[in-house]
Amino acid sequence: MGISTFKGGVHPYDGKDLAKDQPIRRIKPKEILVYPLSQHIGAPASPIVAVGDTVLRGQKIAEAGGFVSAPVFASVSGTVKAIEPRHVATGDLVNSIIIENDGEMKETDFHGVEDVASLSKEQIIEKVKEAGVVGMGGAGFPTHVKLSPKEPDKIEFIIANCAECEPYLTADYRRMLENPEELIGGMKIVLRLFDHAKGILGVEDNKPDCIQKLKELTKDEERIEVMPLKTKYPQGGERQLIYATTGRAINSKMLPADAGCIVDNVETLVAINRAVKEGKPVMDRIFTVTGDAVANPGNFEYCIGMSYAEILEEAGGFKEDPEKMISGGPMMGFAVFSLEIPTTKTSSSLLCFKKDDVSASEVTACINCGRCVSVCPEQIVPSRLAKMSQFHDSESFEKWNGMECIECGSCSYICPAKRPLAQYIKTMKKQILAERRKKQ
Repeated sequence: MGISTFKGGVHPYDGKDLAKDQPIRRIKPKEILVYPLSQHIGAPASPIVAVGDTVLRGQKIAEAGGFVSAPVFASVSGTVKAIEPRHVATGDLVNSIIIENDGEMKETDFHGVEDVASLSKEQIIEKVKEAGVVGMGGAGFPTHVKLSPKEPDKIEFIIANCAECEPYLTADYRRMLENPEELIGGMKIVLRLFDHAKGILGVEDNKPDCIQKLKELTKDEERIEVMPLKTKYPQGGERQLIYATTGRAINSKMLPADAGCIVDNVETLVAINRAVKEGKPVMDRIFTVTGDAVANPGNFEYCIGMSYAEILEEAGGFKEDPEKMISGGPMMGFAVFSLEIPTTKTSSSLLCFKKDDVSASEVTACINCGRCVSVCPEQIVPSRLAKMSQFHDSESFEKWNGMECIECGSCSYICPAKRPLAQYIKTMKKQILAERRKKQ
């Protein structure tokens, strides 16, 4: 039996050697921190502090704006200076709370538990909710909602996304090496919620040291399995991960729970562990700064609300002015034009490259080679869907299953004509979803 994987996918240069051997380094925030109120999917959080208020590290400064929402917490002690719109990595203006750091890092009281077994399932979910835990792999879906499926008895697999398949990113890798007990602790807590579930730690086989360490720590855990996965992008995509680990398939109209699965990222499981055992909300996370334009690529634990510029400074700044800066991975991240933007719960990395190879590429006509079809993990026809997008043919786009695209970018990567296929498809998907909302 071959190593677990999915059909399709690509093998881009992974670039992980730049930062993977750099241990996590804790960095101190400077004077001003910015906390966007939309750091998650769903309703924005609502401020519960006012300008002039003094706050402590770990204090709730905004409460969830609905069931599908999450509270926001101060990661430093200091004074609320303003509540106003600020730009975030995507370029959007988001209402934000601005706190002036007093440098003292005075914390509020945290109420942890010595014995997780003493908590009911409802108490565990409430602690996760109150800690503001969201999907920290990038999606930002409130975790308490994910842990509250309609039919919990039908959940059979809790899958930890330990793949970290995006090139260059090494934050999850370092977390697995340096804090594996917290990852496993988070998995054990989630398993307490689902009596019939098995835990799977899905790790790409380019991380043999992580696989060995996790197997060693779980050798006596009957309900947890460490499953090596083939190194291939997008192995960490939710649908691809579910298929590789369980053989079950889902589509755009389904949730993982419909296939008896719940999927959580490494950093999310660590946050669950801290929320339940230590009573600590989401205040910090690990962040990779890398790329050939960065002086000293590395992995940093930062206080949420710090600017990208501050973290870059800790990596030695630029050794050469970059042509391209990306928040997130090179395949699915966002190009950014300023680093004076705040980090959030879902900020995982900053990539800085000397050359912008994509912009320098000359786009030519489609030669109907079919490579985009061969690598598409959803087995759709990206070249045809891109043309439908260009001609605003939404009816044909839906008929040809365009809404099944996961926007991984494999098609754009492999295209010899350098056509921005994923971007065309993503644009059409947004337009169709907007039209659907209008009709509701």
